[in-house]
Amino acid sequence: MKTRLESVMTRIKNAAESCNRPAESIRLVAVSKTMPVDVVREALDAGVTDLGENYIQEAREKIDALVTYPANWHFIGHLQSNKAKYAVRMFDLIHSVDSLKLAKELNKYAQKIDKVQSILIQVNVAREDTKSGIYVEDTLPLVKDIGKLEHLCVKGLMTMPPYFNAPEKVRPFFRALRELRDQIRAEGIPAICMDELSMGMTGDFEAAIQEGATLVRIGTAIFGERQ
Repeated sequence: MKTRLESVMTRIKNAAESCNRPAESIRLVAVSKTMPVDVVREALDAGVTDLGENYIQEAREKIDALVTYPANWHFIGHLQSNKAKYAVRMFDLIHSVDSLKLAKELNKYAQKIDKVQSILIQVNVAREDTKSGIYVEDTLPLVKDIGKLEHLCVKGLMTMPPYFNAPEKVRPFFRALRELRDQIRAEGIPAICMDELSMGMTGDFEAAIQEGATLVRIGTAIFGERQ
C-alpha cells in the first residue's frame, strides 16, 4: 500500500510540475468504496488524509470504526435527497450536488446541526444519460440559487467524464469544467467560492491536473483492483 501511495504522489507531483503548479495545490482523495475497514486503516497509516465514499451505509461503518483518525471524508457518489440528513452529519465535502431540491435538503439538515456544509456542484459535461450531474448551461443558475442557502458553501465543481482508454480524449471535458468554473468565478456571486475542481481518476488524473484539478479521486492505483 505505502509503495503504491508513494507512486501516486510522485505522479501527482510530476504532473503538477509539468504545468508549473505546486504539488500542494492538488489533494488526493483515496476512493475507499468497497474496501474493508482494515484496508482503509492501512491507507491512513500510510499517509492518506482524504477518503472518498459512494454509499452512506458503508461509509458510516468506516467513519465510526476510524473515528480516531483525523481524516477528511468526501461523499463522491450519487446522493438521494432522502439521505441528505446522514450525509451532512458524516462528510466534510459532498462532491455530487446536482439539483436545487437536494441542496435545499442538505441546507435544512445542516441548519439543524448548526453546520455550514461544503459542497461541489456535479456537472455532466458530456451530457451522458447514464451519469448524474447538471448540464453546463444550467450550472450558473443553480449556483446562484444555492448561494442563497445560508448553511451551504459551494466550493467548486466536480465532473465524471466519459470513459476512454486514452487520457488525451478526456482532456477536453476537464478543460470545459475549468472554463465553466472560471466563468462562474467571474460573476462574483456573493458567498460562492470556486476554488475546487474535482476531476480525474486512476486512468486520467495527470491530464486532469494539467487542466486544473485540485481534487483527484483515485482508487485502483492505491488499493488495487476491486473485488
